[in-house]
Amino acid sequence: MIKTIIRSQYLDQLISLIGTPDIKVITGICRCGKSVLLKEFGKYLKKTFGEKANIISVDYNSDEAEPLLEYHVLYHYIEKKYQKGKRNFVFIDEVQMCPSFEKAINWLHNDARYDIYITGSNAFLLSSDLATLFTGRTFEIEVFPFSFKEYLQYFGRQDLTPAFNDYLLEGGMAGAYLYKTLAEKHQYVANVYETLIVRDINERYKVRNQDLMNKLSDFLMDNISSQTSTRNIANILSTATSEINDKTIGNYLKYLTDAFAFYRVRRYDIRGKKYLASQDKYYLADHAFRLAKLGQKNMDYGRLYENMVAIELKRRGYSTYVGTLYDKEIDFVATKRDQVLYIQVADDISRPETLERELSSLLSVKDAYPKMIIANTKHDDYTVEGVKIVDLAHWLAQ
Repeated sequence: MIKTIIRSQYLDQLISLIGTPDIKVITGICRCGKSVLLKEFGKYLKKTFGEKANIISVDYNSDEAEPLLEYHVLYHYIEKKYQKGKRNFVFIDEVQMCPSFEKAINWLHNDARYDIYITGSNAFLLSSDLATLFTGRTFEIEVFPFSFKEYLQYFGRQDLTPAFNDYLLEGGMAGAYLYKTLAEKHQYVANVYETLIVRDINERYKVRNQDLMNKLSDFLMDNISSQTSTRNIANILSTATSEINDKTIGNYLKYLTDAFAFYRVRRYDIRGKKYLASQDKYYLADHAFRLAKLGQKNMDYGRLYENMVAIELKRRGYSTYVGTLYDKEIDFVATKRDQVLYIQVADDISRPETLERELSSLLSVKDAYPKMIIANTKHDDYTVEGVKIVDLAHWLAQ
């Protein structure tokens, strides 16, 4: 039996949305736990409302839903399941498998008798498409792979440093936890990624040059946290016999980010208060994809740590960008409402010159917002010149 945990961050958000008129859309990279979350939410509704709750559930992963693959049939099926005098909830998992599903969803939403929750494969249910797909309002809940905190909860571990070392190699794709060896875990993770690329992206966009898509994906994995641009990538991936257009690269980058495989972080001029036109950074939805696809020969812990911090900031609801100030660069400027955090990420800061380099970038910013260095210190937090030094494992576990 597959083990599950209560992912309270997302479940609490769904609970807070009960009864709102929006169409609730659960997004996130494939196999990150959207379907399990929906099932846990269903358990909560039954426990809370009892007989007053009527949950109409359609799971397109099941062969039982095959007769409902036509949107008129889907709509009439749900209508027949409606129960007057009860709270009627509609759950549709992998909704994109029903062609023109948005018509049925809009009809149900316009009726105003249903509380609607849907999940879907993200190459087919994009954030950018929601406003045009659905005439009514939508509320998006973005689900990420397991955080380190959830990893500790899943395995019931309290040995922070050894657990962090395992999480570093295994990542947050919970389906991999069912396998015993690291090689088997990585095979599962690699298969998930290949399915995402080959099935979802190629199917939706009819990608002509699948070899280029694979090369671009591997390039981004190998260069997570590095500044890059479409033109630079096009130049690097071009060969003597095949010149690659930077517009094609731009399109393929958008496909990868729309499908939540990678997250783009833009550069921002702190002094000029404006976004810079080029040299963005890209981070993987889960750092284990890099290890599963490219191997462990060139681990480059600094890049992996930076990727972990980038995704954790996203989980915690921060908007992030790379800060530039004069000739200095700050890994992350993280903002949330009126909060601002300046963050540098490093592997080993035990050498004075390394610590000084990381400090100098942060101290070049003269405002009073908190500044921190997140590194693999394995020590309690401490402060240097007003900058907080935080151990990565401790920070992720908070």
